[in-house]
Amino acid sequence: MKSPHIRTALPGPRAEAMLKRSVAVESPSYPRDYPFVISHGKGAEVWDVDGNRFLDFMAGIAVASTGHSHPKVVQAIKDAADKFLHISSDYWHEGQIALSEKMNALSPMREPTLSFFCQSGTESVEGALKLARYVTGRGRFIGFLGGFHGRSMGSLAFTSSKYTQQKGFFPTIPGVTHVPYPNNYRPLLAGDEQGAAVLNYIENVLFRSNVPPSEVAAILIEPIQGEGGYLVPPDGFLQGLRALCDRHGILLIFDEVQSGIGRSGRMFAADHSGVAPDIMTLAKGLGSGLPIGMVVAKKTIMEKWQRGAHGNTFGGNPLCCAAALATVDLVEREYAANSARVGDYFIGKLRELKLRYECIGDVRGKGLMLGMELVENRATKVPASKLCDRLITRAYHNGLLLLSCGQSTIRFMPPLMITNADVDEAVTLLTASLDEVLADEKNDSGAAGSADALRR
Repeated sequence: MKSPHIRTALPGPRAEAMLKRSVAVESPSYPRDYPFVISHGKGAEVWDVDGNRFLDFMAGIAVASTGHSHPKVVQAIKDAADKFLHISSDYWHEGQIALSEKMNALSPMREPTLSFFCQSGTESVEGALKLARYVTGRGRFIGFLGGFHGRSMGSLAFTSSKYTQQKGFFPTIPGVTHVPYPNNYRPLLAGDEQGAAVLNYIENVLFRSNVPPSEVAAILIEPIQGEGGYLVPPDGFLQGLRALCDRHGILLIFDEVQSGIGRSGRMFAADHSGVAPDIMTLAKGLGSGLPIGMVVAKKTIMEKWQRGAHGNTFGGNPLCCAAALATVDLVEREYAANSARVGDYFIGKLRELKLRYECIGDVRGKGLMLGMELVENRATKVPASKLCDRLITRAYHNGLLLLSCGQSTIRFMPPLMITNADVDEAVTLLTASLDEVLADEKNDSGAAGSADALRR
């Protein structure tokens, strides 16, 4: 069932021409899944250069938080551009100060904060790591398997969602030890409760046999893991991690680059657990598409940085700060609540699909950060990676933009302003695409019951 808004075979002739130009001049390293060439967008809708309309449920990897070209965000950018385009962070301007004040007022740490500005998620993670080393005088870190924190050399040392991100770049920064991210659906440690098992592993195995806790500067974690599979940690885990850090004088860093700014149905994913980190990293949806990142830390920690310890030429760009201030205002006023409300409706629809399709092993998430894990068999839980890739591609051809994460999880990260009607359209396109892919697998295998075995 192809969307009536898809008018040409994809990619269309104009897109094909642009793809040929791209191959000649652009790096081949970009991890592109399908040949979508955008012309313009509005809200949760985007159009390609051939006039085909798509429903966007990936939002530029969770960046277009207020939708494409929200009029209030666009106006804020225009107003800022009329004044000045740049003044380096060696100086001051109203937007940067106001955004720092806003983060302090939101109080993610339940106490006064200071902010550092940069352009991206990976830069914000780098800043957080440097801050942790600087103030603790310690050199080691703990990260989590499946984590994604960026691709620059410091953040890359923590990134472990796919080995391809590290392949060819060893060595990264030394001193990073990875532990399992607690996943009750795919447990790596013994025990029914993976949160308790991971905490026990850190405290009673790692700290006794390999890593002196007195040398650990910080533990870096996504409060909802993104690229690793859209995993929500078990209840009590983040509270236990906070207590573990406090026992050993270790800083706790929450990477909220993807989960922050309303994505989970709260301003910060940390709000679901009530756990206050020492340092938080932000980017992606913060600027509704403009490149901005922030390191937000407890004032008692960041005030220890001395003049010149860290800096950034483009950090706090006036246009980006204006976009971020407008974005945070919209999220605070309406879109975080909308994310929670429409997210509840959406996850209900996905759970209905799970009842119909044997290939859907798990549905999880919070707000509009939802994952649907595909498996070959629910009993064995073998990841259906090829099915996942084919479904992403087929959905594109049917007018729905999606991305994957983990080994075989479809992730849904639409703009936070979507409606139940948008969800209904997306689920219709998703269902049609899944049916088509399963039918193709049946034909390809030549086994009459192969696709039916995956469908109830």
